[in-house]
Order: sequence, then C-alpha cells, then structure tokens
Amino acid sequence: MKKFALAAAFIAGIIVCLAGLSLFGFKEEPTVNKNTAAFGPTPPPSIPAGMSFAGEAVPLERWDIREQLDRELIHNYYQPGNIYYMLKLSARHFPQIEAQLKANNIPDDFKYLCVAESNIQNLVSKVGATGFWQFMKGTAPGYNLEVSPSVDERYHVAKSTDAACAYLKSAYNKFGNWTAAAASYNCGMGGYNERSTFQGTTNYYDLVLHEETQRYIFRILAFKHLLGNADSLGFKLPASAGYEPLKTKKLQVTQSISNLSSFAVSNGTNYKILRWLNPWLRGKSLTVRPGKTYEIVLPAE
Repeated sequence: MKKFALAAAFIAGIIVCLAGLSLFGFKEEPTVNKNTAAFGPTPPPSIPAGMSFAGEAVPLERWDIREQLDRELIHNYYQPGNIYYMLKLSARHFPQIEAQLKANNIPDDFKYLCVAESNIQNLVSKVGATGFWQFMKGTAPGYNLEVSPSVDERYHVAKSTDAACAYLKSAYNKFGNWTAAAASYNCGMGGYNERSTFQGTTNYYDLVLHEETQRYIFRILAFKHLLGNADSLGFKLPASAGYEPLKTKKLQVTQSISNLSSFAVSNGTNYKILRWLNPWLRGKSLTVRPGKTYEIVLPAE
C-alpha cells in the first residue's frame, strides 16, 4: 500500500511537470508572413505613371529611371516615423518656404529639395553643412549669410531660403534646366559642370555621377510623392496634428545685447524660447556692429 502511494505520488508529480512545461516551455512558434517580415506591414508603393520636377518631365518610361526612383520610394516609405514627423513640420514651415520660393521665381518643387537636405530641420551634417538648406561655413558669406561667434544665419530659415534661391538661379542660368540646377546643389556647379562636359550633356538622367548625386533627384522625387500623396499612401494625419505656424512678433535690434537671457525675460519670455524662435543666435550675447540691424522674433503677447 505504501509502495502504491509513493508510485502514485511520483506519477502525479510527472503530470504536473509536463503540464507546466506545456504552459511555459513549449509554446508553438507564431506563423510569420515572410513577405510582411521582409517588406513591412504593406507592399511598397507603386511607381507613379508619370512625374515631373519643377515642370520638367521625369523619363519614367526608362527602366533605369524607374528603378532608381523605386529604390528611394522603398527606402523612405518604410520609415513612417520620419514621414509623419516631416508632415507635422511641413505644416509650420512649408507656407513660409513656399512664399519665398514664389517671391524669388523658383519652382515650388524646390521645397522638397529642402526636405531632402535636412528633413526640414536645422541639422548639422558630418562635414559641417548647416541649417534647412545645408550651407557650408565657407560658402555662406558668398550668399549674404553671416557666420560669426554670436550669429550664424545658416540657421535663419528666411535668410537661408533666399540664399538657396540665389544659388539655384545661378545654377539654372548655367545649366539651362531646373533638374540640373537641383543636382548641382548636391555636388556643386563645378562638379556638375565637370561631369556634364566630359559626358557631353547637362541632362541629369543621362549622366554618371557619384553615388550621392546619382540618388539625389530621386530622393527629392520620393519625398514629393510620399508627402504630396501622404493620405492615399496610408500616412493619414489629421490637419490638427500638424505643427502650425507660431504666433510671433518681431523686434528690431540696433544695439548689442550683453545678456540674451535677461533680454528674453525683459521681453516676456525665456532664453530657451528665444533660442528656439531665433536659432541663428548662437551665444549668450549678441554683438551688433554700427549700422547693423537684427530682427529678433518673440512670442506674440
């Protein structure tokens, strides 16, 4: 009887262990959709039947052009967080950029060049290119952008946009089309001219360029397609979710400011907001040379 009880207890223990293992140790692996795992939640977007840049047709009838555009569409489509954030930023910054492009007689599509350069943010690249339009420190003064210890107008959205327009006009006059002008924004007019002279054409789509410039126009086109057709491509963002333009006022400054923090407080704000609204202010003070005037943006009362 005692032996029977021990055997029964032993068998019961084994059953309990097996039950525990079935619960915790040997769950069936979930079925994985290999296509979804490889390509994301949805198939990649189709290549548009037709596209243009700045009124110039993209030759999508060519297999090489279609494949280059397809690469950039796939690469950026599967970064939805970045697309959503740029959609939010575009609500604030596109109206100003669009107005300045129009005032300078630059095609509206160049706002997507700004997106390709900086994601509509005041970024600094590995080589030191800075701001929405990614000007280098050495070239900025040639486009009337001040770069000093207390001021860096590469961070000034309005002034850097005007500077980019000045470059693009010069490039258009040199190469005769906007697509080449846009490509030269990446590699410089000298670099583009060297490649186009050797290859006997200024047509971007017919040129062999270094990797970054070879992809550059297609990156711009991808952003144009994804941001311009965001809703139909699945990036549904309520209008109220965008970052609307801020309500501000402007103050003309003709004298040096020794302490920008105190200046901010005396004008009803703080140093953080002052710097956010005026990212071109780069220090704790502002030196104003005789005859010079700066326009500082402050929160509206």
